Parts: sequence; C-alpha cells; structure tokens
Amino acid sequence: MSMKADRTVLCMGILTDGVMGGGCSCKIGPSDLRRIMCGISFPKNDRLIVGMDSPDDAGVFLISDDCAIIQTVDFFPPMVDDPFLFGRIAAANSLSDIYAMGGRPVTALNIFCFPVGKIGQEYAKEIIAAAAAALKEAECVLAGGHSLFDESVKYGLAVTGTAEPSCIKRKGGASVGDAVILTKPIGAGVVSTASKAGMASERQIRLMTDNMAFLNRRASEIMSSFHVSACTDITGFSLFGHLYECAVCSGCRIDVDMSAVPVLEGAPELASMGLMPAGLYRNRDFYSPHVSCMPIDSEAGEITYMMMFDPQTSGGLAIFVPESEQEEIVRRMNSEGVPAACIGHVSRKGEPPIRSFFARCCYRLMKRISKTEIMDGARDYR
Repeated sequence: MSMKADRTVLCMGILTDGVMGGGCSCKIGPSDLRRIMCGISFPKNDRLIVGMDSPDDAGVFLISDDCAIIQTVDFFPPMVDDPFLFGRIAAANSLSDIYAMGGRPVTALNIFCFPVGKIGQEYAKEIIAAAAAALKEAECVLAGGHSLFDESVKYGLAVTGTAEPSCIKRKGGASVGDAVILTKPIGAGVVSTASKAGMASERQIRLMTDNMAFLNRRASEIMSSFHVSACTDITGFSLFGHLYECAVCSGCRIDVDMSAVPVLEGAPELASMGLMPAGLYRNRDFYSPHVSCMPIDSEAGEITYMMMFDPQTSGGLAIFVPESEQEEIVRRMNSEGVPAACIGHVSRKGEPPIRSFFARCCYRLMKRISKTEIMDGARDYR
C-alpha cells in the first residue's frame, strides 16, 4: 500500500466520531467558569507575578531578577481526523501562550487520553510524533508526560518557557492610540463545525488546518523588535472575548473595524447556513453585553458580527503597538509569511469596553479572499 492509501484508511472519521466538539470550542464557557472559580482561595507567593488573579494567557514565576518562567497547559479533543495533523495543531496551540507572553518555550509534558483497544495504537503514535516534530521546530524539549485510558482521544501539552521579567507581555498595558494587530484569520470554529457536518470543501478544510498548525513563534519573535504594550492569543473565548479582557485589564476601550478582521475563506458563507459551534453562542451570550456595534442592516453584517465570537483553536496573536509602528510591523510580518493585519485601535476608557464598526462594505468582506492565501499550499508538516 502507498503512504497515501495508508493515510486514507487511517483518517476515516475515527478520531472525531462521537466527539461533541473539538479543539478550543470545547472550553467551559466563560460564564460557567467564572461561577466555578468564584470564592476559591489559592496559595500565594510573592514571586508569582502573574497568577490566578488575572486573565493572562499563562502564569509567570520570578526565578531571579533577570529570569522568569512562564507556565501554561492546554489539551482538547480532536477537530480533525488525521492524527498527525491533530497532534501538530494541539502542540501549536499549547505553545501559543508562551509566545503570547513574549517568552521562549523550553520544556513540555504530554497530556494524553486514549481509548486503547478501541482505536489502533498507530493513531497514538502519529499524534505524539506530530507533537514532537512541532516541539523540535519550536526548539522545545519533551521532558515527559502523563497518559490515561479514556473513551475518547484528548491531547495537549503543559509547557514551560522563559523570559526576562521586563520582556513579559500581558493583556493589560495597552495605551490610547495603540494599533491592534491580528496575526491569523478567524473562522476556525465555523469551518470545523462545517467539516464535521460534511459541508466544508477540501480547500476550506486545508486552509483552516494550515492556519491552526502554523506556530506563533515568528510573530512573537518579530513583535520583540517593536514597542509592544500588550499581547494575547485568540483562542476559545473568541476575538471579542479576548480583546474584552485586554480592554478591562488595560483600563481602555478597543475600537474594532470588523471589515478589517481577516476571515478564513468561506467561513462567513458557512456561518450563514447555521454552521456555528455551540461555543460561539456561549461567547456571544457572555461577551455581547460588553460590545457596542453600529446598526447592522444586512445579513452579511449580522454574520460578520457573529464571527467575532467564533472560538478559535491555535489562533493568532493580538498585538498592541504604537500607531507609528503599525505599518512596519504588518509589512514585516507579511514579508515573513505571517498573515497579519491591523484590525483596530485603542481609545480612552468608555462603556462598553469593545466598540465595533464597519469601515468597508460587508459584501466585500464576505467575498474577499482570506489572508490565509499567504500560507496556501506552502506547508507540509510531514
């Protein structure tokens, strides 16, 4: 049998069969999570400079005056049936929090749930081999891990990184006048939902998976050359959800031009067919009271607005830089294969914390080709 034939047999719907949702769309909703965590007392340490009292992407512990460790953990069920691709995406997603905080990943631990006896062990090998390849690309070593028998597959990594304390990037710190740079298109939750329903094209699925498998390493390295005031990565709580946290932590308001937000090709059309994940509705219900929007008088506008609440898996970074550096950071990222775009600016504190609008026609937004074209066909993670 050829490798292509082998992979066809290997990827015939087994990983996602029976899975209610995959990727970061499976996160516990923000409203439920807040109720669960409310009132719990956690241990304190003066060297824990970023911890449970803030919504930052990772914890930060001060080792010395010139060294801090950054710690994060992520795992989830598969959103694709190719085990190698799933392992790659899960690893990229787990590494992303370190990059968002301005750090360099150093070590990682496997977190693996697998139904031994129900699914062939070749799937497990493929998942872990893919993660190992992603870690090699990130120059991060696998130090161990933990596995459990489970009825369904779940995989991810606990990652430790390092950074100089003065170089740590947080959600708070954005300044009035800053430009907001997004480094990947959104829409992965919608395309993943459509894929599971058999409604997404091969091209749409490939663009989505290329997007999710792409490490945020280069974007993080490039941003270190600019005056970044705040940063976060866009994952399960959506673009608006994570920007809301930045606005609240920074004591400002963020103005988002929805017509400037890069969207995966075909995602708005799929969303207009009702192919939206449950996580999108949970995000909308929780965050929409904190978002103002200009009057919308078209279906395209309504769909675009809904896309802002789409849960992302291994999404891009939202980077805040002075307006004077906006064009240069986008130009440099685009020239190095990072599909970055400026999507808004920071204004003075006001209610609600997110103010959204359209600077261009929604119809053009629905029809345009995603910036993912920059990455189209350029990667083979094997």
